[in-house]
Amino acid sequence: MVWAAGAVSATAIGLVIAAGLAADGDAPGERVPPTATGTLEELAAKAECAPAVQTDAEELRQADCRTGDGRFVLATFATDRGERDWLNQAKDYGGTYLVGRKWVAVGTPQVLTALRTHLGGTLERTEHHQG
Repeated sequence: MVWAAGAVSATAIGLVIAAGLAADGDAPGERVPPTATGTLEELAAKAECAPAVQTDAEELRQADCRTGDGRFVLATFATDRGERDWLNQAKDYGGTYLVGRKWVAVGTPQVLTALRTHLGGTLERTEHHQG
């Protein structure tokens, strides 16, 4: 499935809905490194997971990852704008996201908090908006 600017794939929407849990605050004293950068494979290596690539398009690469802390989806984007467009649309469904430059991880708050100790980034939380 090819992702186009301004559109979110059904797979991405489903993953966001599945991960749409409200998050607790960051753990006190949590060690957060500088935000990681790189390709999908480089980010997955830093997260200590072997990515199962689900979407491999020029604009978006997306993979399922599993670590000892649990499952998450890692997505990388060709542009900052592509990432922001994706996040703006995905947030309509609510959820918790770990956000870096040109990458987003989607999972439970607990998994993303653990992942943040490997990748850095910012935790963003939103509530589901009914339309």
